[in-house]
Amino acid sequence: QVQFVESGGGLVQPGGSLNLTCTVFGSVFDIDVMGWYRQAPEKQRELVASMHTEGTTDYADSVKGRFTISKHNVNTVLLQMNNLKPEDTAVYYCHVKRYSGFNYWGQGTQVTVSS
Repeated sequence: QVQFVESGGGLVQPGGSLNLTCTVFGSVFDIDVMGWYRQAPEKQRELVASMHTEGTTDYADSVKGRFTISKHNVNTVLLQMNNLKPEDTAVYYCHVKRYSGFNYWGQGTQVTVSS
């Protein structure tokens, strides 16, 4: 089992910044990928950014150059979001995938970009 602690969501004006933090607890010894997905109202959940254990990263095209994913330690992933836009408004979910292929999801944190 994997438990999540997510933090950092909130309301920010366009052009502003937010940092999301996700720490996982429990069986974390065989994690392959950690990252963030988001889901806006009436839209499908989509990948925002992810980091593999060996350090390779993936980003959605819409966030490249504005968002940066990093790992603080083996069980904490950070998402730095700069130059936020209204279309970034969504619920952001921390995601973990084991080497076995099992996926786990956090409870989500709301990010709202509005003036």
